[in-house]
Amino acid sequence: MSHVFPRHTKAVPPTVSRGEGVYLYDRSGKQYFDGSGGAAVSCLGHGDADVTAAIKAQLDQVAFAHTSFFTSDPAEQLAEKLIAHAPGDLDRVYFVSGGSEAMEAALKLARQYFVEIGQPERRHVIARRQSYHGNTLGALATGGNAWRRAPFAPLMVETTHISPCFEYRGRRQEETRLDYGLRVANELETEILRLGKDSVFAFVAEPVVGATAGAVPAVEGYFKRIREICDQYGVLLILDEVMCGMGRTGHLFACDYDAISPDIVAVAKGLGAGYQPIGAMMCSSTIFAAIEGGSGFFQHGHTYVGHPTACAAALAVLTKLTDGGLVTRCAQMGDKLQSALHDAFGQHPHVGDIRGRGLFIGLEFVEDRDTKHPFPPARALHKSLKNAAFEAGLICYPMGGTIDGQHGDHILLAPPFIIDDTHIDEITTKLKTAIAQAL
Repeated sequence: MSHVFPRHTKAVPPTVSRGEGVYLYDRSGKQYFDGSGGAAVSCLGHGDADVTAAIKAQLDQVAFAHTSFFTSDPAEQLAEKLIAHAPGDLDRVYFVSGGSEAMEAALKLARQYFVEIGQPERRHVIARRQSYHGNTLGALATGGNAWRRAPFAPLMVETTHISPCFEYRGRRQEETRLDYGLRVANELETEILRLGKDSVFAFVAEPVVGATAGAVPAVEGYFKRIREICDQYGVLLILDEVMCGMGRTGHLFACDYDAISPDIVAVAKGLGAGYQPIGAMMCSSTIFAAIEGGSGFFQHGHTYVGHPTACAAALAVLTKLTDGGLVTRCAQMGDKLQSALHDAFGQHPHVGDIRGRGLFIGLEFVEDRDTKHPFPPARALHKSLKNAAFEAGLICYPMGGTIDGQHGDHILLAPPFIIDDTHIDEITTKLKTAIAQAL
């Protein structure tokens, strides 16, 4: 009998025994193609010798030193490399142990910034429906994932949510893509004015929505208008790139595609590629200067902030993503995979939409392709798809409630950046088997 508290008490997963390249193997020897990189984590695949060597070398020096006493070379070097590639005025990096911690730090820093500059009346956060920003209480309150929020609603700080930019579900027949993007972006201004134009401190969004809606990119022009509104009303723009960042969409920072820069950005998952738990919150020089010139102290912290071994692993990962050309490879292989998926499923009667950027791709399933009507929630098609794919030796990331938290089914594909053409064939072949079985 296991004493591990599992994700689900009604399911007993197999025990993983090893990983090699794009594959994981269970204790029986069965091979699984890691088609979702776990949860869009394993961008380098499994068993990368260079990252493993960097971890071992750091362990030979010092595994851990608390940041109330020391900084470390890996943390300093990793921060320098991140900032060298960062958009806009991002200038400082705060290292944590994962995405939820990064988002919690982002929200607290944004609030403290306004306290430091004498605007404590700014207390509201605005985010979007069908978003996900983490599982700590602050991050969960900010997210718009109705199913995850529901049990903990009485414990959460008050937040408000506007429409997502979800073209497949939201664009009207008579609208151009630009008109649609501007319409939903302008909801932010309406909400700011409703709450009070001097009472909002941040707007939070994923450049490409991840788990909750299934790799949904915004239409062109949407984020430029969002940036304009934030600037007009003095609201900080926090971008959550925990899942879509670090090369996953074919750009190191997903917001580069939209040619905008945030005031604060959160990254994780691909930053460590699964080799060590790590995340980062990055902020602008303006925000850092307000803290430095005010109290001088960010009223926040965790034991493992700036963990040297985690930073050493992430530095090796980031070097491969940038100097090693893997972000470029992700963009190239992403085009190939999306083309293959459109060829295989573009006319499937129950595949309503294939979307995403780079190697971050969602397939949304519908009961009726013409009307976009979803399958009944009770059918839990996303679970059947996950199980059928797993049985076929393909790991994909499923979710239900794609449309409104209750209706809709999708799966995410986020394979390692090291895939080749044969792996694309393997993904589509195994996915055909899984879809046929689940339906």
